[in-house]
Amino acid sequence: MKEIRAYIQPFMLSKLTVALLDIPGFPGMSVSDCEGFGRSKASAAQDFTPFMAKKRIEIFAPDDLADRIAAVLMETANTHQPGAGTVYILDVGRSARISTGEWES
Repeated sequence: MKEIRAYIQPFMLSKLTVALLDIPGFPGMSVSDCEGFGRSKASAAQDFTPFMAKKRIEIFAPDDLADRIAAVLMETANTHQPGAGTVYILDVGRSARISTGEWES
């Protein structure tokens, strides 16, 4: 199992959601608001802080879907501008469903 974690521009979320839902077997995702900065920083004129608003996407998917999900994410969320976002693919050791107590590897 893999975790696909991405930080994207907030205005790209709707377009990304539609594209991900077109993937057969798409397992779902969590979305949260976040702020931060990397190479691209907000202008000092914006409340004197370098932080930029982003959306954090978390998707836990089977190994065979991870690369396809990441490719759709990279293509769809790309604004062709610096600060478009970042994608990470991480290994997940185990997971469990709380409602059933069933563990998966």
